[in-house]
Amino acid sequence: MNLYEKTIHKNSIYNGAIIDLEVHDVVLPDGQTSKRELVYHNGAVAVCAITPDNEVILVKQFRKPAEKVMLEIPAGKLELNEIREDAAKRELEEETGYIAENLELITEMYGSPGFSNEKISIYLAKDLKQGEMNLDDDEFIELEFYHLKDINKLLQSQELEDAKTIIALQHLLLNYNHYN
Repeated sequence: MNLYEKTIHKNSIYNGAIIDLEVHDVVLPDGQTSKRELVYHNGAVAVCAITPDNEVILVKQFRKPAEKVMLEIPAGKLELNEIREDAAKRELEEETGYIAENLELITEMYGSPGFSNEKISIYLAKDLKQGEMNLDDDEFIELEFYHLKDINKLLQSQELEDAKTIIALQHLLLNYNHYN
């Protein structure tokens, strides 16, 4: 069966600094039509960073859509035409003050492909050097450090609700001996 949905009409609703919104009329595989509400995003990067003391760096920040403070790995959006690895290095230093010379791609993922095209590249960073935090004017972050041996307990606590963070930390658990 061909599962492709062909767009026959699209309506631009909003063009913003971070996202664009469109409504598409589509033809379904059975010939019926339907509407799809789409969020377009330039993409994002996230970094699971391990300090020389075998601690994972997490950031605490308020997330307006969730209306709560969340604990996450450092992350941020791509600038237009920015190379993903460069963006990951930039975001890590801006949010944590740590510099990663080398990054290892863990995975790339779509967080909510039912309505958004945002692709997130998740990297692992080790052998960090101290740099300087440089937060955006509207960004307020607290750093937290968790030793590798405590990651399983953190995941089991259900304190984490962010998908990219859970994926990155589960990757660490599966490869713990390699990173320890």
